Amino acid sequence: MSRETCYRCFWPRTLCWCPSLVPMPTRTRFVFLMHPKEYKREKAATGRLTHLCLPHSRIFTGVGFEDHPELRALLADPALHPVLLFPGANALNLSTAAAAGAPALAELRARLATRTLVVFILDATWALGRKMLRLSPVLQALPRLMFTPAAPSRYVIKQQPHPACLSTLEATHELLNALAAAGLDDYPLPGQLPAVFDRLQAFQLQCAADPQRTGYRHRPYKTPAERRPLAGRSGRRRRKLFDLPAD
Repeated sequence: MSRETCYRCFWPRTLCWCPSLVPMPTRTRFVFLMHPKEYKREKAATGRLTHLCLPHSRIFTGVGFEDHPELRALLADPALHPVLLFPGANALNLSTAAAAGAPALAELRARLATRTLVVFILDATWALGRKMLRLSPVLQALPRLMFTPAAPSRYVIKQQPHPACLSTLEATHELLNALAAAGLDDYPLPGQLPAVFDRLQAFQLQCAADPQRTGYRHRPYKTPAERRPLAGRSGRRRRKLFDLPAD
């Protein structure tokens, strides 16, 4: 018989996360656009765990969102200010905008005086996320936010394609820190998401070290600092990955 599953966190009942996750209300609303492959995953799913920590968040599953009725309804709501978290030449970098006195940040503050910020986050691998964006002109048209990561990803069980790439959980944590620093939101319990991330990885590493468990690699993982960059990640490839302009 298969193990009983919690259909809220999608982990086995014996390992259910739900009782240990404390809801963190924020002024910002988050919408995680989850690729179907990510939705079916059980070994990581950092987007789902992040969603469970944020009561003002939702998950929409799909590949293309051009005709997604709930997403369209959010975009049409005059009380909301929707943005896409994705790097690019025209993205507002919250990590540097305050220090630089960027007019775009002042404009965003003015908008949020009467509207609620809604941040759409692509929850997928970078390759799949770019495909989702390509198939969704409605997302391409959104103003973008980004941040400068405080540190490279701490993902041990997965290698990121570039040091600036983060998991969905890490990206949400960094964004909340940036929003709080810019005076656009409060970030209650800033230690919770990193703790969830560490606990998740510790469990996966424990499983990988158990020769009795099937479906896991049974050899040590290298730390992110020990890994070589993935082949082919040239400056041109990085521009394509992040939708940056040519030099």
